[in-house]
Amino acid sequence: MFHRALALGLLFAGISLVASAQAPLPPAALDLLRGANIPADEVGAIAVRLSDGAVILAHGADRDLQPASTMKTLTAIVALERLGPAYRARTAMLATAGILHGRLDGDLFVRGGGSPDFEWQALAQMLRELRFAGVRRIIGDVVLDRTFFRPARSDAGVPPFDETPEFRYNVIPDALELNTNLVRLDLSADERGMRALMTPALDRVEVSTRAMTLVERECDKWEDGWQLPRLERRAGDRLRIVLRGEFPKHCRADTAINVIDRVVFADRLFRKLWRDLGGRFDGVVRDGATPEGARVLAEHKSRTLAEFMRDILKRSDNPVTRQVWLTLGTLPDDGAAEPASAAAPTAARAERVTREWLAVHGLDDAGLVLENGSGLSRREKIRPRLLAGVLAAAAKSRYAPEFAATLPIVGVDAAMEKRLRDSPAARGGRFKTGSLRNVVSVAGYVPDAAGRLCVVVAIVNHDEPFDKWSKEGRAALDSVIDWVARSNAP
Repeated sequence: MFHRALALGLLFAGISLVASAQAPLPPAALDLLRGANIPADEVGAIAVRLSDGAVILAHGADRDLQPASTMKTLTAIVALERLGPAYRARTAMLATAGILHGRLDGDLFVRGGGSPDFEWQALAQMLRELRFAGVRRIIGDVVLDRTFFRPARSDAGVPPFDETPEFRYNVIPDALELNTNLVRLDLSADERGMRALMTPALDRVEVSTRAMTLVERECDKWEDGWQLPRLERRAGDRLRIVLRGEFPKHCRADTAINVIDRVVFADRLFRKLWRDLGGRFDGVVRDGATPEGARVLAEHKSRTLAEFMRDILKRSDNPVTRQVWLTLGTLPDDGAAEPASAAAPTAARAERVTREWLAVHGLDDAGLVLENGSGLSRREKIRPRLLAGVLAAAAKSRYAPEFAATLPIVGVDAAMEKRLRDSPAARGGRFKTGSLRNVVSVAGYVPDAAGRLCVVVAIVNHDEPFDKWSKEGRAALDSVIDWVARSNAP
């Protein structure tokens, strides 16, 4: 159903959003909003039929609202069209010194290229290639080159987005985002106590669970007792990650945390992997830049952008989205992904590329505020009408299949798995969702009762305590989708 409706939409889709007989918010949505004490002027919604551009529902469609993760749809389609679905980021190991009798008599440079999947296994493979090239001992330093993005460390001095800075979604990217600076923890508790397995293993780093208290609690609510871990320095330059809070008895869970400075993290990971390969290292690990004329010794190519679309739209991965958005800021005028020569910050250049894309597609960017392209922001804003135009343009794109295939499917997967299962929207609807403590949102496609594909965008911004209204707020948005799926507007 979706692909047939999409094909029909592509034949006639327009961006002008033609005026027609518009319905207000459906009564079911209004009832849910009233029940949660959400004022109607804190809601924006629009539904547009792609076959003729008719607006069949509109309420507050020109309000400037925080979109949360529905902003990722804009980043995704701009990246597909400007970088291309086959784009791959590259991370390289380079040197200027020669290799003599197994020694690299100089620094080893690790140059980042904005790869969203430069995981620890990729570093291990590159080091194996280095050993295969005959290097057993590195005399100089390991230099971490993050200069593909400007500034090289946009995370420096930036306060955490919220009260959980250790979790993945809060990691601020750089061009050499090694393992997203995360350690994975596999947690388990039984009658003998609690244990934590850390992956990857790091040189002189251990995890302690002694500050965790075992309690009676449902296993799937283990995070309710979690507290920010503490990093302790020990004798012999050892580090200890101290887990704190509560954990349910007889349960297992896993998480990934960012608690170690990223230069220190790279140092401890490099030393462990290199030593396991039988290598020696005499220097330090530090930030720096790769000199001209350095030759490549090993290289990691990321997965394609088309594959990362699933991370952006289905998994709603913030670090991946932010990496891709910053990569847009490395584009020169010819559209090739190479380091930008201009001195402007990469984020500012990414914003310019995004606004230029909107202009090319005839979309008015009035009121649009961009910060990182992921929606993980209190500053980012967009009008529902503009976001609907973005989705209409995406439906016309030559990469429309790649874009649509990675949106969560209503009643099937990702954030839409348990939503609208009994609605006709489950017969072909695909929606990106968004959620912050003051935002719930949806943006995507659904066929109406006549099988005509429609774009639907609906956003609630409400500053009351989230746990008091989020359930009804999401249900109100779902009722808008359901209304469009059942409609047969002329």
